[in-house]
Amino acid sequence: MNGHEPHREQPAQRIRVLLADDEHLIRGALAALLALEDDLSVVAEAASGPEALAMARAHSPDVAVLDLQMPGADGVAVAASLRTDAPGCGTMIVTGHGRPGHLKRALEAGVRGFVPKTVSAQRLAEIIRTVHAGSRYIDPELAADAISSGDSPLTAREAELLELAADGAPVAEIAARARLAQGTVRNYLSAATAKLGAENRHAAVRAARERGWL
Repeated sequence: MNGHEPHREQPAQRIRVLLADDEHLIRGALAALLALEDDLSVVAEAASGPEALAMARAHSPDVAVLDLQMPGADGVAVAASLRTDAPGCGTMIVTGHGRPGHLKRALEAGVRGFVPKTVSAQRLAEIIRTVHAGSRYIDPELAADAISSGDSPLTAREAELLELAADGAPVAEIAARARLAQGTVRNYLSAATAKLGAENRHAAVRAARERGWL
């Protein structure tokens, strides 16, 4: 051990970060900006939910920064899986679509950070450190919106079937995918539509999504 050792302690102290976002340009730019932080190291990147899970298992990150909307599985679903697959990994959601219902789902999945994509890279680095330290950071505006909007009136099954109806699929197809009778599907969709005060199931889907309940 001789001379100057300015970097000697950094490898042991660096926070290992997984970045998951299906937008390659955003993910790459974020990785480059976080790499400028002395105590952070981006050890893996992913473009989908399943890839994020695979990378987390392979690289054992300290913190997973997950986009909310990704192919295969959204960020909340990935976070829920990581509670079991990588319990030592703190999770946080970065989203351009922060709705109150999304925040509630995220907290139930054990997510410790929830921030909009408008956050600066420097601020994001600070929040990564907060999550790694075992604390929680929720964007104040998203938290206020969640409190004012209240809980979803939909049951889990109603929300599931509305999601299946989102692309305009007919009842027969929804029933096959959900393994339910067509009459049962109609009853659930009718109940969900009534709860949301919508004129039909397509309007119900829009209303639920606007509130972050899907």
